[in-house]
Amino acid sequence: MSARSKSRKAALDLLFEADIRGTSAVETLVLRDIVNSDSKPIREYTRELVHGVGENRRKIDELITTYAQGWDMDRLPAVDRNILRIGIFELLWSQTIPDAVAIDEALILAKELSTDESAGFIHGVLGRISSIKESLAI
Repeated sequence: MSARSKSRKAALDLLFEADIRGTSAVETLVLRDIVNSDSKPIREYTRELVHGVGENRRKIDELITTYAQGWDMDRLPAVDRNILRIGIFELLWSQTIPDAVAIDEALILAKELSTDESAGFIHGVLGRISSIKESLAI
């Protein structure tokens, strides 16, 4: 597993925890950094993802609500919701990650951590956003 893949998984863990607890992902990141000061440091890309999703969460969640047809945010499994948040952040705000890589990495997380149907659903949402991203106002 690549360093960026590990960073995405760590970011997903932090976003998931914050989502379940109803707290800020950035605050959760800071707390984990303090609590785990004796363990491995949090990777820079994990920080970038958590901060990026945190800063753009309102727009990201609007996009999920718009393009996850038939699903509102509360009905989505928390893991899927947060995989989508990372994927959308990488698609729209990350200049160094190709769209195909962002989508593939999201699918890997979904296949490893969510339901059998989740990967197809996530692929559909991220594929749609990727195809129209030039026309989105972000």
